[in-house]
Amino acid sequence: MTETNVHTPPKDRRRRRCLTAVGVITLILLLIFIIALILAVTVFKPKEPRTELLSASLEGVSPRISLPVVNIKLNVTLNLKLLVKNPNHVSFKHGPGKSYLLYRGDQVGDADVYPGMIPSRGSEILPARLTIEVDALASNMESLISDVLGGQLILETRTRIPGRVTLLGIFKKHVVATSVCQFTIAVPSFKIQSQQCKNKTKL
Repeated sequence: MTETNVHTPPKDRRRRRCLTAVGVITLILLLIFIIALILAVTVFKPKEPRTELLSASLEGVSPRISLPVVNIKLNVTLNLKLLVKNPNHVSFKHGPGKSYLLYRGDQVGDADVYPGMIPSRGSEILPARLTIEVDALASNMESLISDVLGGQLILETRTRIPGRVTLLGIFKKHVVATSVCQFTIAVPSFKIQSQQCKNKTKL
């Protein structure tokens, strides 16, 4: 009995090679996607940027009260230095932020926080210069006079810095870093007696 040799047609061999190549490429892409996904939820998982108040200083003219007609003159500027830390393995790009100055819950001044880029696991100092608007204090003039005569003036700042981190050039996560600080200013020495700050970040 004669053995018959079965030869695979060239067309079928090319088809098998193409299918094998497509399968290998698909497997490689799937592995890359899985690895990228694992990195995105572990090593490159977005972490909260943290804000920290480095310093606060006052400049201007100490409040003065004139009599017999009660009138208060106030020219105060509050200089803040906020440190924003980026704990992520990618850069944190923040847009223009805003810092507000409040007295007894009412806004009496504001300042812009300029946009920028904080490098991976780096930090940036953001200055904010807030001037008290005397006209905005009109509704609380009696309280202001009472506080000045009592030797203490309490102010509050609220700072909001929006931004985003981009992971592997694909995944984008928006974050907002906020800081709320309360200052107690001694009168007439015009010095900051105490300060308390709370930081929070929304992912």
